[in-house]
Amino acid sequence: MADIKKLCENLEKNGFHAVYFDTAKEAADYLDAKLDGRTIGMGGSMTIKDMGLVDRLPTHNTFYSHWTGSTHEQAAGAEVYLSSVNGVAETGELINIDGTGNRVASTIYGHKELYLIVGINKVESSFEQALWRARNIASPKNAQRLGVQTPCAVKGDRCYDCNSPQRICKALTVLWRKPNAISYAEVILVGESLGY
Repeated sequence: MADIKKLCENLEKNGFHAVYFDTAKEAADYLDAKLDGRTIGMGGSMTIKDMGLVDRLPTHNTFYSHWTGSTHEQAAGAEVYLSSVNGVAETGELINIDGTGNRVASTIYGHKELYLIVGINKVESSFEQALWRARNIASPKNAQRLGVQTPCAVKGDRCYDCNSPQRICKALTVLWRKPNAISYAEVILVGESLGY
């Protein structure tokens, strides 16, 4: 069972504002109310899409995402960036793996505000376990979703650290602390399983 109190304390110590909601609906309502009249970018987060925010936020914000036909460059130029993570440790490290690099780059630099939405399924007790989760659970599921023919997608059981030309795992980021260039960063933890 994840120790949410410990995780929130460690995230706060690392410069992130941390909030917790029992349900994805509560978290979506919170973000929908908080982000109004803003310019928002996001990558290909299944977490955020499944929460309905890809439909809700564009009704009262300028919203850039490939889900809505925007380019990576448009999303990268937004004042606010939304993402999820592939794994988070109770010790406060946030881990993402990316193929194109747009998502991991935007969680480090280029935006005034960063919001990371994280389902309970992505919380692990240690950095090593969160990294293992990102590589061996999230990445194979994303490869399957994208229809690539990598060993992890075909077998669906783990990362093979492959040399496939279709490999989607090309960049890894670990946010140990809030990046200096981002004025405000918030981690929204949700007590439901979301995304991969």
